[in-house]
Amino acid sequence: MSNHDTYQALRVTLDDGVARVVIDNPPVNVLGAALMLELRDLLTVLKDDDTVLVIVFESADPEFFIAHVDMSGTAEAFAPLAAGLPDGVNVFQALGEQLRNQPQVTIVKLAGLARGGGAEFVAAADMSFAAIGRAGLGQVEALMGIVPGGGATQYVRARVSRNRALEVVLGADLFDAETAERYGWVNRALPADELDPFVDRLARNIAALPHGVIAAAKAAIVADDLTEGLVREDAAWAGLFARPAAMRLISGGVTHGAQTREGERDLEALLRGLKD
Repeated sequence: MSNHDTYQALRVTLDDGVARVVIDNPPVNVLGAALMLELRDLLTVLKDDDTVLVIVFESADPEFFIAHVDMSGTAEAFAPLAAGLPDGVNVFQALGEQLRNQPQVTIVKLAGLARGGGAEFVAAADMSFAAIGRAGLGQVEALMGIVPGGGATQYVRARVSRNRALEVVLGADLFDAETAERYGWVNRALPADELDPFVDRLARNIAALPHGVIAAAKAAIVADDLTEGLVREDAAWAGLFARPAAMRLISGGVTHGAQTREGERDLEALLRGLKD
């Protein structure tokens, strides 16, 4: 997939050292196996492109950034992603770790909702900026009878205090942009009409820095080694995922409207209602 035009769910443009990646996977940008494969392929290709200094991710959908991992996905569908994984990470963690260790500066422009694997993607990026009144972040896995399994227990904890990380994971609520900023989950919450120009200016300014500055900064401000934590997370997630309650809640969520636009607007209420 070295030709960016071959992607089905990604639109990629390159301009003055900035790669702009628009995620377009209707109806709600679910993170299925195909989208994960394209994202991983793109990051692999860009890793060796020394003309690209900054990668900005955004969504073609004004309501949804990445909804979450595909709740109807099968183990067989995700199996191709297991090839060549680093030791100690599952297929979902691998995407976050690849993003977190990308040589370029990675920025998420969050103008819609991101839950589960979508929120993990946001937290794995170097920086994230959220639109007030439009953006939302949530780790809803507890409502499905599981814990996050794509890095959130480590990525959120790296950004916020332990008590707040527990609130995020166990409270399973949707956080608005201003609260996410106050907790440290995102860099800044910005008025919606200021998000695009702010991120675009920041990306251009970083890309225009003298040669070597970005690499030196990323080497000095190194990403934490989360290897042991990711192993613990995978064991906790897999142990719960195998239980009947998880299967019932996940399949029930899909049956009752998860992954539709209407259902995703208040996914927390939909999942909580399954217990009634």
